[in-house]
Amino acid sequence: MKLNKKKIVFYCSLLTLIFGLNSCYDDKMEWGDPYTHPSPAELPLALQEAISRYEVLNAYTNFVLGVGIDLSLYMNNETYRNIVNANFDEITVGYDMKHGAMVNGQGELNFTKVDALIERLQAAGLTVYGHTLAWHQNQNASYLNGLIAPQIIPSAGESQLDVSALLDGSFTGWSRNNAGGITIAPNAGLGSTDPAIRFEVTTAGDEWSTQLTSPEIPAVIGHAYEISFWVKSEDTGQARVSFAGMVNNYPWVNGGALFSTSGTWTQIKYNEIWDNATGANVPFTAVANAIKVAFDFGKVPGVYFVDINSISVIDLDAAPAEVNYVENGDFENGDLTNWTAPNPGGGVTVTADAKFSGNYGLQGISSASSANEWDLQFQTDEIWLDPAKTYTMSFYIKSDIDGKGRISFPGFDNEWPWQNWDGSGAGALFNTTSSWKQISFDFTPAYKEGKSMVKLSFDLGKVANVTYFVDDVKVVEKIAEQSSSALRSGPTIIEKTPEEKAELIGAAFESWISQMAGHYKNAVHAWDVVNEPMNDAGGLRSGLNVAEPASDEFYWVDYLGKDYAVTAFKLARQYGNATDKLFINDYGLEGASGNKLNGLLDYVKYIENQGAHIDGIGTQLHLDIRYSTKEGIDQMFQKLAASGKLIKVSELDIQIGTASPTVENYAEQAALYQYVVDSYTKYIPEAQRYGITVWCVSDNADEHTNWLPDDAPCLWDADYARKHAYKGFADGLAGKDVSADFSGELQY
Repeated sequence: MKLNKKKIVFYCSLLTLIFGLNSCYDDKMEWGDPYTHPSPAELPLALQEAISRYEVLNAYTNFVLGVGIDLSLYMNNETYRNIVNANFDEITVGYDMKHGAMVNGQGELNFTKVDALIERLQAAGLTVYGHTLAWHQNQNASYLNGLIAPQIIPSAGESQLDVSALLDGSFTGWSRNNAGGITIAPNAGLGSTDPAIRFEVTTAGDEWSTQLTSPEIPAVIGHAYEISFWVKSEDTGQARVSFAGMVNNYPWVNGGALFSTSGTWTQIKYNEIWDNATGANVPFTAVANAIKVAFDFGKVPGVYFVDINSISVIDLDAAPAEVNYVENGDFENGDLTNWTAPNPGGGVTVTADAKFSGNYGLQGISSASSANEWDLQFQTDEIWLDPAKTYTMSFYIKSDIDGKGRISFPGFDNEWPWQNWDGSGAGALFNTTSSWKQISFDFTPAYKEGKSMVKLSFDLGKVANVTYFVDDVKVVEKIAEQSSSALRSGPTIIEKTPEEKAELIGAAFESWISQMAGHYKNAVHAWDVVNEPMNDAGGLRSGLNVAEPASDEFYWVDYLGKDYAVTAFKLARQYGNATDKLFINDYGLEGASGNKLNGLLDYVKYIENQGAHIDGIGTQLHLDIRYSTKEGIDQMFQKLAASGKLIKVSELDIQIGTASPTVENYAEQAALYQYVVDSYTKYIPEAQRYGITVWCVSDNADEHTNWLPDDAPCLWDADYARKHAYKGFADGLAGKDVSADFSGELQY
């Protein structure tokens, strides 16, 4: 309200108006439905004048007065920054010191933004309260879930797409749109040594602004195809695949035009599309003699990886094809690629003289001293075989003189099985002669505990001075009728054990806390170490019953157990300062049942019984004039005081329930702000008062994009003017009605 310059005298009637609004605070604690108006009501002029004459807030108390801030607003909004600097002693960064903000997709911490903030705060004489080290939200859950993701082994099958130009990094025949953002990343694929295509998108754009398109792939019109690959990203992201030559070149997958990605490898598979005419899924068919596949990653900024070896374009209607799980089983590479000779005897080589078919075969020679099967031994690299299936192994073998041998299976429970090798009955060894013969037998995988892969080992050292010739080694599924669709039976997913997950997450937990506490050792001397550990019933909060966790949710407790908080407090103390004040913090402790508060107090005792020390307990106090009660607030402070710990009101704000409050709503809010402070100072002994932090500065929309939009919960309004709540809060801090002493003439 803009006024002409004139003298205004405070008459008793105006003072009565100011303080009359406050005289009914106690009667307004049974909160009713809020009044609704098109815009926030103007406070009476006399009340505005009184509020304008108050000192800054921290002039009225000797305990720590804090505020939760938005880092960007503090750095860039001078009005906002001046309010913070003038009124408060300590700040809590609302988001930017949390795991999700600090940790990137490789688990590395970026301190740059917060360091710049702290430097500016220190120049203003403000301290920083660390928020927060162990929480289940605002995490880089993509990175953490990626650490414990299962090992993925894509299923075998004959892909129609040649990826050799990706494997050698030449991109020959492939088209790149935004070439600088599309590279080959060695050792970034599904396996530790597998390459991946790396897409780096720095700015949001069209899907095709970062695009990799395949060469033309021969296709059969009318045949159904399956296009699949495995993808992950450093953080959560989205992308799509588009096509040329298919019945629908922009099909949806998983219910949307874009698929989602995270730090966990995910298989994306296009093999059916929705048909509006029939209202059902139909095969994804080719409509041209050549098709193309385009990876479109330009929509959402981020870094994405596609495992090259997993990219597959399968003709589901193709003639049956046999899949041999033994790579280089025909030795046509001309060398021992995919084979090793741990005991080479008199020598193991690949030579044209040893072939049964093709150009090459394997030759192995037992030495003059050879007497044990393993004295001449060569074997495949590790391969994965499905324990739910039966396989047929076959090979051709002969020797220059009569010999003996066996096949063993390192990695299986039955490593040295007896077999009916040649139809003459079961035995440990098979016989060889100077004539080629095929040996074939069936087996079902049975892995040793802790094993998930097997080697196929030729053990030919039983007889000395024998030269053996081996060719066409095969392991194929024993199925009645093989087809492309049968062979594409899905990937193998090998889950990590609970012990492995605990070890990986425990290491990430320690890395996070140690780096935060260590880096800010000289700047931060109080921390929310554990935030919101309890559920409403008073037990530990867990993600195990969360059906669809948010993209930033990750529950340390689910992998580290009940003692995750014990570890957090010990790490914070170890890497911080001995004198740091370490808090456990939660919301809803003023609830009527008391279950959450009681559970938290019991958990504090448990943590300390395990050898960690907790300095204080934070109660957030996100209140609402419609529902919150005096009784709940009083009972909470009494119980907290009995703990003997420092007590902090850590995130105080009071909702009204509308973005257009009335004068009456403002008065109720002011009364509740005052009551919180009154109850805190009444029930918490002075030695246990750490202080009070209000959550957010003002009702300005910039502060409420993600927190309490369409409400008016703060001490300053949307234009950064002091509200009635400012007076109530200040009166609580001062322990009296500060404005009772106001008198005299005011000049506008």
